[in-house]
Amino acid sequence: MPEFLYNNKLYYNPVEFAMDRIGGTWKMPILWRLKDRVMRFSELKKDIPHITDKMLTTQLRQLEAEGFIHRKVYPVVPPKVEYSITEKGETAIPVIEMIRNYGLELMEREGIAE
Repeated sequence: MPEFLYNNKLYYNPVEFAMDRIGGTWKMPILWRLKDRVMRFSELKKDIPHITDKMLTTQLRQLEAEGFIHRKVYPVVPPKVEYSITEKGETAIPVIEMIRNYGLELMEREGIAE
């Protein structure tokens, strides 16, 4: 496949493009948690060990900008914000599940307990 430009960034293959959307340390875990329920920022923060507030905010903004999640703001005091997965985000779940299962298989082969 020839290289291509998207949002002023050069990509060399579709895997690189997909991983730029859902790859990294935190995007897949965020999507995985949102697959079953709507969550608030504090719930995500509590459920994802070791992520900083700044990193969670950045990842949520990127996932929202790409259309993988929806951010709903309620006009109340104090502010209430909920995050949910979109149809586009749901299409990533089988991919994440496959990667997760592969990771578990590799861990088992290496004798690493889950």
